[in-house]
Amino acid sequence: MNLAADPPAWLWVACTVAAAGVQTARNAAQRSLTGRLGTVGATHVRFLFGLPFGLMFLAGLGAATGLGALHPSWAYAGWALMGAVFQIFGTALMLAAMRERSFVVSIAYVKTEPLQIALFGLVFLGERLSLQASAAVLVATAGVLLMSMPAGARVPRAALLGVLSGAMFALSAVGFRGAILALGEGPFYLRATTTLATSLAMQTALLTGWLLWGDRSVLREILRLWRPSLLAGAAGALASQLWFLAFSLQAAAAVRTVGLVEIVFAQAVSQRLFAQGTTAREAAGMALMVGGVLWLLLAGP
Repeated sequence: MNLAADPPAWLWVACTVAAAGVQTARNAAQRSLTGRLGTVGATHVRFLFGLPFGLMFLAGLGAATGLGALHPSWAYAGWALMGAVFQIFGTALMLAAMRERSFVVSIAYVKTEPLQIALFGLVFLGERLSLQASAAVLVATAGVLLMSMPAGARVPRAALLGVLSGAMFALSAVGFRGAILALGEGPFYLRATTTLATSLAMQTALLTGWLLWGDRSVLREILRLWRPSLLAGAAGALASQLWFLAFSLQAAAAVRTVGLVEIVFAQAVSQRLFAQGTTAREAAGMALMVGGVLWLLLAGP
């Protein structure tokens, strides 16, 4: 089998599950930096320290296969910029939500994203899911909403931040998927890696410029905390590489629905590192979410 021309049908699922696991580690590392760097500083760590790894991924592939099959255009740049900017906002809002609520519940708020991606993907890219796949996305999202539902009638600030973060991540996923498709018919892994390096460069330039203008002390603190920041950046680059590989093979809504397994990983991290428990409602919601993901995999996008 020629992996470039005919990748196995399961490959996007494997990339997505691996991405969700690595992303959980990155989120935990970023969360630990938020108190010392603030929301914007902790957001920047992901991109500033992820950029060298993204460039190394691209350099390695370029040396092995060449970059001649790629066809960058203004449309590609526009899609990549859309993904980059909305991912910055999504990350900042997610970290803000984590300061308000537990790690796992904050991730659950953010993971209302797949339903929003299905809508944005249809509007911007014309990508339609089958009826069964759409129903599976609804079931999985219902599970997410159940586990993140506040106990009282009042909707907490963390819920608003998390759902808005999910909307930003949904738009960023559509942007990245659009950028990967706009690069032409080159190998999927080359298009994914090129989009990763491009977006990380854009994000690093935007946030570095913002901090140079508004708060240079945060940049100095980021450099002082380079060891934990490097870990967060490396995990972020690897997670994004895996997400982008999945986006190059499958519709964004399907990828992000399978990516809901991140909530299961986040639950383990929440209990082990942050000593945060789970209520019966959250457990029921998690079970419903996993059921929706399994339904999607059985039905196919």
